[in-house]
Amino acid sequence: MRKYLFGTGLISALTTGLTLLRGARGDVPFTWRQALAWLSWGITLALAVGTVVDTYRAGRGKLIATDSPIAGSEQKLLEKHLKR
Repeated sequence: MRKYLFGTGLISALTTGLTLLRGARGDVPFTWRQALAWLSWGITLALAVGTVVDTYRAGRGKLIATDSPIAGSEQKLLEKHLKR
């Protein structure tokens, strides 16, 4: 479980979210640039969570989409899971 929670994708998405929250606290009005930053953060978080889900599914021997970042290494992840 910790390999999923402490993945670099999730950690960077969460720290970026914290940075955006700190920037939103000031007296600066909400602009289109901030909207794009929040949209970008949402997409990054969704991709990081999707990668964690795909890694989990591939490690259990289930099918994953071919456009996944880990596509092609399902057998390796399954073998690693079966060793445990």
